[in-house]
Amino acid sequence: MAVVPAAGRGVAAAADRKLVGCGERDVRSRPSGADQGSEPIAIELRKLPGSDDLPLPEYMSEGASGMDLRAAVAGPVEIPPGEVALVPTGIAIAIPPGYEGQVRPRSGLALRSGILVLNTPGTIDSDYRGEIGIILANLGREPFSIERGDRVAQLVIARVARAVWSERDTLTATGREGGGFGHTGGAGGARA
Repeated sequence: MAVVPAAGRGVAAAADRKLVGCGERDVRSRPSGADQGSEPIAIELRKLPGSDDLPLPEYMSEGASGMDLRAAVAGPVEIPPGEVALVPTGIAIAIPPGYEGQVRPRSGLALRSGILVLNTPGTIDSDYRGEIGIILANLGREPFSIERGDRVAQLVIARVARAVWSERDTLTATGREGGGFGHTGGAGGARA
């Protein structure tokens, strides 16, 4: 499976893939906080054909909030400076209703190489069943190479509230009101 340019067709569909379980004995495969009293949630995961050699997303430390996602590229892929690419992960998941998946950058890649997840956080809705694709942008000065199995992003599973609009002629007053974009100071803001 090749990287598809961001302006391309998207990620491969998830068809005829076997269901893969999540080993709950290894701390890296448990939801963050599982040992601290929060109840883990089960998430179905299917590996796509040709991705059996890649590990499942995993927590890399006991307190990690996000699981590392790996690149399911067929061979080395280079993202030139200023360019964007859609990187496949080789997995599809079924997030339960009331939750979402948030795809976030890895801080080390951002700091060392200027590699970001472009639509941070990328949202995976609970009714999406296709392959997870990572939109990576190279904001660095050098080309960035991705190898098969490289950890390229993080996946955080979070609760989601559904909103119901209550239209009003006026809104509840606050001390901030309409202030935004630096109004509290710093970066050219008015306050010290």
